[in-house]
Amino acid sequence: MRDNLDLATSAQELADAAPTGSIDRAAASSVAITLATTRDITDARKTLDGVTPEEVRQAALALFERLAAS
Repeated sequence: MRDNLDLATSAQELADAAPTGSIDRAAASSVAITLATTRDITDARKTLDGVTPEEVRQAALALFERLAAS
């Protein structure tokens, strides 16, 4: 299983590839920062519940689930 920093790197790569100002970029950046600054997957998932606005939170949670499952 990949650790938080591995997942953060993947999320940052997706953020860098997404269009500036897009929800995808905001979501991937949120996931990357969260994964890089939390102890484990469980803490990261809980932290992402606080992301705003709602559309970014939903996109971030969906991305997190995809990355965590890989």
